[in-house]
Amino acid sequence: MGKRKYSKSFEIALSAISCAIASVFLSLGFFSGILLATGYLCGVIALMIPLSKQFYVGDFLAYAGTCVLTILFGAIGRFWDIVPFIMFFGLHPLLNALQVRFKINKWIALVVKAALFDFTLWVAYILVFDGVFGGAFLPVNVYEFVNKYILLFIFVGGTLIFWPYDYLIFSCQNWVNKLVYRIRK
Repeated sequence: MGKRKYSKSFEIALSAISCAIASVFLSLGFFSGILLATGYLCGVIALMIPLSKQFYVGDFLAYAGTCVLTILFGAIGRFWDIVPFIMFFGLHPLLNALQVRFKINKWIALVVKAALFDFTLWVAYILVFDGVFGGAFLPVNVYEFVNKYILLFIFVGGTLIFWPYDYLIFSCQNWVNKLVYRIRK
């Protein structure tokens, strides 16, 4: 199947739809508190829409718009809840698409993406526990133990969690590609 040239208006429309859906789900997840992870996942899936037609710039702009709109919708008050999406989750579909586009070795890409994921977890830990709460709700001995071994927990646990997540996101991208293909051949 050859690469079809789409109009700029089609790219803008797909990117705008993606941005709107991702912003709504991310904001709903943010405001509910309980559904934050669901909002992240739905936002990530929504950001796959422009990538289904290989609109890389449109996807990046949809990601940037999603981040800005979510902050404007009220995430500025609890920005630490949105930092992991800004640092990693929103960019992950684009990283996967670029990996496929430039035929980057999947093992090298997996190591780089896992390191970025682990770094995001570490930053989130710093923001939540050292910056906002400071361990106020944990017993002192538990807080000291966690702080002593946090990098080990993040590196081992984060990497083990990331591998199936990366596979899931690749599978979701294939599903979104099939769905968007039906919209306009």
